[in-house]
Parts: sequence; structure tokens; C-alpha cells
Amino acid sequence: MKYRVHRLDAKNGILLEKLEKALNEIDGEVISIVPNVQPTFQLMGATAKTNYLMIVEKIPELGPGMHITK
Repeated sequence: MKYRVHRLDAKNGILLEKLEKALNEIDGEVISIVPNVQPTFQLMGATAKTNYLMIVEKIPELGPGMHITK
């Protein structure tokens, strides 16, 4: 099995649209979406901020003479 990992930055606040676009463009099977979360301390108390998402994709194994077409 082969896997591909995609990184999706979440810094500019439009994460939902970026995630939807990235998931629709993936050819293989999505195995996992892992957030990178950093704790932050603000005046209102402790909170967390998502820096980026790691999307793990399982790439289909192809037999001899087979190829993926889009």
C-alpha cells in the first residue's frame, strides 16, 4: 500500500472551503484527517488554535498496464 500526505494550512480563516476543495480533488481514499493544534493563552483564558490539517490518502495500487485517468 502507498500513502500520500497533504498539508492544508488553516491560518486565514476559510478552512471549510479549502478542506472541501482538497477532499474533492483527492483521487484515492481518505484514511485520516489530523489537525495540528497549538495551545494559546489569551485574556479570556486558555484556548487552542489549529495551524494546519494533515490529510492522509491511500493511493490505489494498480496492476501492470493500468493507469489512473481524470
